[in-house]
Amino acid sequence: MKLRTKIHLITTLLMLILLALMNSGVYVLYEQLAINTEYKQLKVRGEELLTSFNQLTDVAVTDPYIVLRAYMPTDGAIRLLDASGKQLSSVDASLEIENIKLELGKDENYAKREIEGTPVIMIETPAIWIDGSVVKLQLLQRLTEVANNAELLKLILIAVTTIIAIPLLLSNMALSRIILKPLDRLNLAMKKSRTTGTYEKIEKAEAGKDELAEIGRTFNGMMEALETNYKKQEQFVSNASHELKTPLTVIESYAKLLLRRGFTNEKVAQEALEAIAYESDRMNDLIVQMLELAKNKENASLSINQVDVSLLLESTVSQMHQAYNRTFEIQGDSHLSVQTDGKKLKQLLFIILDNARKYSEDKIIITTRKQEKSISIAIQDFGEGIAQEQIPHLFDRFYRVSKDRNRKTGGSGLGLAIAKELSKKLQIVINVQSELGGGACFTLLIPFKIEAKQEEQK
Repeated sequence: MKLRTKIHLITTLLMLILLALMNSGVYVLYEQLAINTEYKQLKVRGEELLTSFNQLTDVAVTDPYIVLRAYMPTDGAIRLLDASGKQLSSVDASLEIENIKLELGKDENYAKREIEGTPVIMIETPAIWIDGSVVKLQLLQRLTEVANNAELLKLILIAVTTIIAIPLLLSNMALSRIILKPLDRLNLAMKKSRTTGTYEKIEKAEAGKDELAEIGRTFNGMMEALETNYKKQEQFVSNASHELKTPLTVIESYAKLLLRRGFTNEKVAQEALEAIAYESDRMNDLIVQMLELAKNKENASLSINQVDVSLLLESTVSQMHQAYNRTFEIQGDSHLSVQTDGKKLKQLLFIILDNARKYSEDKIIITTRKQEKSISIAIQDFGEGIAQEQIPHLFDRFYRVSKDRNRKTGGSGLGLAIAKELSKKLQIVINVQSELGGGACFTLLIPFKIEAKQEEQK
């Protein structure tokens, strides 16, 4: 069963049930009020009858039945019972009422019973008969008019319910159409995306503030993210294929050269082996960086500890100096500590320092500062610099500021992409300032403490 049909049936059935309950309540309330009104009138008649009996005793009237007939209810009867409940006499307007058996229960004002679909009520009151004995007077009243009015009310309520059911059904159909229209658009967009292989979005999803409009906007945002990620993945695969193809081509060419002339020409063999070794190392570095980038994209947990940033920076700079014999100068504040993942922070520092080393022949100046909510580490090189329009793309995968320069330094275009992923995990902000011919400055803003809520969201 479709959702639209379920909404029609459930809402219509629910409203009809509510109408039926309401109509039943109205009917029962009317019937009870009408019977109570008849009871009060019958009670007044009984009190008047008792008053008349007292006057009859005073004047010694011998025929009390004339008084009983005078106060007999319309379409009713009066019965006279002795103390044991035996009927002594009765007067009635209908022979059918004569044999009606009604007993008044405890704490009840009147007794009620239906005879052939018509309610009959009875009240009972004690009285002193003309011979001085205590008797019970029962006044009975057939509520024919109440029954007729109740039946008429029942027909009216049924007719009204039937008439209301038609616009109710139509309104439910309109309501379900309004509710399901955004879901139909969502379903259509998903079907179209599946058949065409594109990332279709829902039209007119920006309007509205309800939950369905929010679902539409969320779906569009999800499709945009999927499309963006797919394009990045395509670009990554294309760039990775190109980067891997180049060293493989070089290796293949020199291997063929060795096969042709390498065994007879020592110079050619030496050149070929050096090229093969270099390109193999470069390809290995590229694969390692690609695996590192993929690993950093995973939701690996952080090992948060108190880290002395000054000691960590000195250790990293010492290793860089020993490996590349370059000068790194540390300035600024010392004894700076934060709560972070020391291993990942060292990896991030190594990438930024290595990037500065590759593109600068001069010394590298590192300046540390303690700020209000973070520690600032500025890494300044004095290389060729970066154009302003290229800075926003520095952290994209395989992006090259200059292909020729990257060929010379052996860069793959993945180092800063890995640094970006590490900075996200550690909640570190990286700012870049540079201009052509003036070098580049990478500033790391390291928070004193990683916020757990943000880390969980990432």
